[in-house]
Amino acid sequence: MLKNTVISLLISFIFSYNSKAQSRLAHEVGVIFGPSAFKSDYGQRNDNSTNTKNTGFGIGVVHFLNFSYNSRREAYFNEHFKVRTEISYNQTSLDHFGETVNGNPNKIGVIQLKAMSGKTSLVNLGTQLEYSPFMKMHDYENTMGSFSPYISGGIQFSYYNTKVSSKLGPLGDPATTFYKYLVPSDGHPYGFSSESGTVLSLTAGIGTRFKLAPMHDLLFEMRAQFYNSDWIDGLNPNSKVFTENKSNDSQVWFTLGYVYYLDY
Repeated sequence: MLKNTVISLLISFIFSYNSKAQSRLAHEVGVIFGPSAFKSDYGQRNDNSTNTKNTGFGIGVVHFLNFSYNSRREAYFNEHFKVRTEISYNQTSLDHFGETVNGNPNKIGVIQLKAMSGKTSLVNLGTQLEYSPFMKMHDYENTMGSFSPYISGGIQFSYYNTKVSSKLGPLGDPATTFYKYLVPSDGHPYGFSSESGTVLSLTAGIGTRFKLAPMHDLLFEMRAQFYNSDWIDGLNPNSKVFTENKSNDSQVWFTLGYVYYLDY
């Protein structure tokens, strides 16, 4: 009897504590969209055309846990941190640019690279922690026209679908395929692959909010995403043979967003 009473009291205490903790949380929802630049095995490293033309577009839905809005305690964490979760989609078309492609147009290698293209689509689900160092959230929320810069870091799980093709014909033939993509790589028969799969990535971003109205914010952000795979773009030359292939795929996403505070 005593044991059952103690267990009932503990359960009641846990539910009561969780209810109070939840009541101190506020929620925000929003949408983000904007262009993305894919850093991949297409094109020449550090080439301006590669960086500016291998671009795509993304859109997403975001949710924020706000620890400050419904709390009277001005604890440092509550006033400077938010937890963000999101689901997003982006797509990028990829082509070769740079010094090699701009070479002799009659060389077979130049012809092969110019004829090759790819397309990568990603569905992302993830979370990140945002830190706003300069302004307390209570002050920001009550100051119309104010800015609240932040930095962020997080992790994402993504499903990708990539397709690689050539105008010259099916890839895998020396007549259609640039030599470096004919060498087996990372368990694949070639250094290219049209495939689907899952991948993890780390994110790091910098941005700012703008207080548009009491329950409305605008959001501007630049975020880098570093994947733990080099197959996201469909190309991965054997790094033991072609040592210039040093890095996994990554992308930079520039977003504009709108955020609405859910008032409980």
